Amino acid sequence: MPTWLRSRSPCRRRARSPSDRSAPGLEEAARIADEVGLERLTLAMVAQRLGVALPSLYKHIRGLDGLLQKLSALATAKLAAVLSAATAGRARDDAVRAGANAYRDYARRHRGRYAATQRVPDPDDPEHVAAGERAVGTIFAVLHGYGLAADDAVDAARTLRSALHGFVVLESAGGFGLPQDIDRSFAQLVAALDSAFRQWPTRSETPVPLGGA
Repeated sequence: MPTWLRSRSPCRRRARSPSDRSAPGLEEAARIADEVGLERLTLAMVAQRLGVALPSLYKHIRGLDGLLQKLSALATAKLAAVLSAATAGRARDDAVRAGANAYRDYARRHRGRYAATQRVPDPDDPEHVAAGERAVGTIFAVLHGYGLAADDAVDAARTLRSALHGFVVLESAGGFGLPQDIDRSFAQLVAALDSAFRQWPTRSETPVPLGGA
């Protein structure tokens, strides 16, 4: 039986470690999410795949929402590691390109896990919070190479995330119907982001939104 389904006596209870994140049951749930889509994942599917009774899952996890939270923590940690490895030793356009390609590749190979990374980290789960901070920290490190910090870095990080997320979601849904090469379009998107970060407007240059401040 998967380690995350085993009962533990109160005297032997311990804090969760990174190895718990890769417990067989959770990894199986991740594989199912990749196969059928996160939105279709159910506890019944996981129980059937593991060969255990559904009530066994409810004894060890807070329902489907609890499973999704654990899956989000696992997927976020993996995506953070992927981004960190891809951008290590790189700067500016080289780092943006490597990070963007790694981000897209992860989303394409693990559509269910990728969808789970969009969940806001649970503040009561220090490992989930740490994984989110590592992912964001990697992006901030890349943007620091453009001289972006503080609020400018936050704005640029949101721009980067929105652009990449929008592209990979549309691509996954088959939303690009024109015959032109999709890889070229993605490369152009990354080049446009690099250009934007090089010419990022200062606060004084930012136009006031329509309707006033």
